[in-house]
Amino acid sequence: MKHKRVIKIALCPSLFFSLILIFYIFFNLKSKPYHLLSSSNNYITLNKTPQTQTKFSVLIGILTRPDNYNRRHFLRLVYGIQKSSVPHIDIKFIFCNLTKPEQKMLISLEILRFDDIIILNCKENMNNGKTYTYFSSVPKILPKHYTYVMKADDDSYIRLEQLFSSLMLLPRHDLYYGFVIPCDSKNPYVDYMSGMGFLLSWDIVEWIAESEIPANSTEGPEDKLVGKWLKIGKKGMNRFSDKPGMYDYPGTNGKCSHQLIPETVVVHRLKRWDQWYHVLQFFNVTQQLKQSNLYHF
Repeated sequence: MKHKRVIKIALCPSLFFSLILIFYIFFNLKSKPYHLLSSSNNYITLNKTPQTQTKFSVLIGILTRPDNYNRRHFLRLVYGIQKSSVPHIDIKFIFCNLTKPEQKMLISLEILRFDDIIILNCKENMNNGKTYTYFSSVPKILPKHYTYVMKADDDSYIRLEQLFSSLMLLPRHDLYYGFVIPCDSKNPYVDYMSGMGFLLSWDIVEWIAESEIPANSTEGPEDKLVGKWLKIGKKGMNRFSDKPGMYDYPGTNGKCSHQLIPETVVVHRLKRWDQWYHVLQFFNVTQQLKQSNLYHF
C-alpha cells in the first residue's frame, strides 16, 4: 500500500488569515460562469451571463384600419390590464392616411385620450406596402429606439408577460422572431415568419429603412416579403420560431392551429367574439377582479 506524504506547515496566525483573505478576493473577482441555452426546436444556441440580462423595450405595432373603432377599444382593454407587469412594452395601432372627415374627428379624440396611434403616409392596404411603410418609418418618426419592433394583426391576442419571458435570453441584434411557415416546420430558417405577429431587432428595422432591397419589393403577401428581404440581404441570422407558443385559434387553419395551452404567447385568427370569449376565459384574465358593492354578476 502506498502512503501519501503529508507536509505540515506551521503558520503564524497573521500569515494564515492573510492567505485566507487573498484566496477570498481571488475567487470573488473571477467572472461568473456562462449559462448555455440550447434549443434544438428553435435553432438558437446562446452564451449569456447574468450581467447581460438588462432591461429592454419592445414596440408592438398592431396593423389595423381606421374604421375599426370597436376592435381598437376592445384591444385597449385586453392589453391595458397586462401593462402594469410589463412596463417596457409599448403598443401602437398602425394605419394609413385618413380619408373621411368623421375619421379625422373620432381618431383625433382617440389620440388625445390614448396617444397610441401612428398614422402612416400611405394608402390603406394589406399587401401593397403597408408593412414596409411601417418598418421603414419607425426609425425616422419615433423619438426613441426600441430593442425590438413587432408587427401584429388586430385578430391576434398577445400575452405580454409570456412574450417578455420568451425574449429574455434571445439576441438583441440581427433577430427575426415569430411563427415559421410552413406550419409543421420547427426550422426558423426554412422560410418566413407568419404575419400573426413577428418581431425584428432594431438594427434590422434600421436596415429596412435604408436598404434598397425592401424598397424595391413592397407588393405581395407582407409576411412572405419580409422573409424575402432578409434572405436577400443576409439579415436575421438569429432566428427563433416560438412553437407551440404561437398558433392559430383551434380549428381555423389546419396544421397552424392547435388547442389552447397555458404557455401561449400569441393566438391568431380571433375573428368572432365567441372566440375571444373562449380565449379570455381559458386564461382567466379577469381573475384580478375583486368583489365590490358597485357591481353584481
